[in-house]
Amino acid sequence: MPMTTFSKTMLFTCFFIIISLFNSSHAQNQNCSTHPLFTNNLYKACNNLPTLNSFIHWNYHQLNHTVDIAYRHTGVTTSNWIAWCLNPSGGGMIGSQCLIAYRNSTGLLHAYTSSITSYATRLEEGSLSFRVPKIGAEFNDNEMIIYASLELPNGTTKFTEVWQYGPVSGDTLGMHPTDNDNMRSIATIDFATAQAADATTTTSAGTQLGSRNRKKNVHGVMNVVSWGILMPVGAIAARYLKVFKSANPTWFYIHVTCQSSAYIVGVAGFVTGMKLGRSSPGVVHTIHRNIGITLFVIGTLQAFAILLRPKPEHKYRKYWNAYHQAMGYSVLILSIINILDGLDILDPGKKWKRAYIGVLIFLGSIVVVLEAFTWYIVLKKKRQSAIASNESSIGA
Repeated sequence: MPMTTFSKTMLFTCFFIIISLFNSSHAQNQNCSTHPLFTNNLYKACNNLPTLNSFIHWNYHQLNHTVDIAYRHTGVTTSNWIAWCLNPSGGGMIGSQCLIAYRNSTGLLHAYTSSITSYATRLEEGSLSFRVPKIGAEFNDNEMIIYASLELPNGTTKFTEVWQYGPVSGDTLGMHPTDNDNMRSIATIDFATAQAADATTTTSAGTQLGSRNRKKNVHGVMNVVSWGILMPVGAIAARYLKVFKSANPTWFYIHVTCQSSAYIVGVAGFVTGMKLGRSSPGVVHTIHRNIGITLFVIGTLQAFAILLRPKPEHKYRKYWNAYHQAMGYSVLILSIINILDGLDILDPGKKWKRAYIGVLIFLGSIVVVLEAFTWYIVLKKKRQSAIASNESSIGA
């Protein structure tokens, strides 16, 4: 790189850092009482939210149980969306009823409502569980503000509140950052008493959210490893290794070890998923849950079927084999479907879904090669058997 180009790059970088630090300092120095747009006591109550340079102003009207709010998010650009949400169920992100604002592709600020039902949300526009008679937004000096009137639900004034921001490309809202501040943007608010959660409560809520996220990740990893990897490997061993005399009975032990390990880990993943469901009231992933329950039931039946397995020479063994194989292939198909659905719900990033699809392609390639080789061995044995039979009949 030429020295002049390098110098220009360094100069630009330093300038950018200085401007960023200035904007960050400017945003952090703001608070409820010093903001120029709200010094006229337009809103009687205000809280400095603990993360993301955000503030919530409001007026609570006890007579009709409504609240007028102004949510301010500083240090953002026209390439960002912002969101402020209430969660009537008391959880974190899932179940939140959100107010969203961003500058759309026509250059106009667009404010709307969105209900969050999964981690794979794209913040689609839709109605909330309570009425929002008015909503609007404005953008000034790297600060975006959402104005709205809310009809508070459940006859209460105390809620969990969540706030976020993320990138915008055209009219597509991207995923928010996953930095510490973004993962701790949760608190409680009481509109009637003009109180927000203290540091202990906020930390506790953030800790609970972090704990749920860890449980979701553990649930996903256990099910991918068990149903998504160990089960197919065990099935491959059972189908293809048995054609080799030298692999008998090794293939059986490999099959049993893989399937038993997969079932044990899978049950742990199933229990974790059920606990997550109970800790997230109002959030139901019906298809994912039903397939998970079906897999658990079939897996349990397969485990008990091993105890009832007839001996190879028994007349009912062929029926047992047909049942065992049909249930096994059903588990494989349902597992793949449910894991892909689970990755969409968890939304850990496209690379993880691509990684699992890569594992499936790799296992599928092995199956294609072994299937062709198995048929080659089987047909070869048939030809040899036919030749031996012909030679025997000729000799006779």
